Amino acid sequence: MTPQAIYPGTFDPITYGHIDLIKRASRIFSEVIIAVARDPQKKPLFTIGERVEFLKKVTSDIPGIIVDDFEGLVVDYAHRKGVNVLIRGLRMISDFEYEFQMALTNRKLAADIETIFLMPQEGYSYLSSKLLKEVVSLGADISCFVPDFVYQALKNKIKTTS
Repeated sequence: MTPQAIYPGTFDPITYGHIDLIKRASRIFSEVIIAVARDPQKKPLFTIGERVEFLKKVTSDIPGIIVDDFEGLVVDYAHRKGVNVLIRGLRMISDFEYEFQMALTNRKLAADIETIFLMPQEGYSYLSSKLLKEVVSLGADISCFVPDFVYQALKNKIKTTS
């Protein structure tokens, strides 16, 4: 088993698709660092602290999971952690172009870091955090896509920000 990998993302909010990828990665790597990006350009709905806590809660029963946050380039973070594998999720073919571009850019910036793509279960392949935030704001019940505590937090957050 390869010792470590980093699964970076904004996780705003975490979905069952993310959780599925985390579980898949934990079967391949003895330790998976879930690296929550501090990316103000994406204007996350949840704070970094909230996103980290959500991830800690949903992964508490998965061995070898570490939840951390980072700012800046993920390859710089990987170097600081001494990890040379990044995990990225591919849901649909439409993700491929962006993820391929990012992987090649990361390779140019840090040739020692590899990117591995994992696909979620088919039932989660169409989920995106952005879409879920949008449909919750329109009153949809998304409890089948996210853990209940995340759904409640999302409803409350949207109610207080609108």
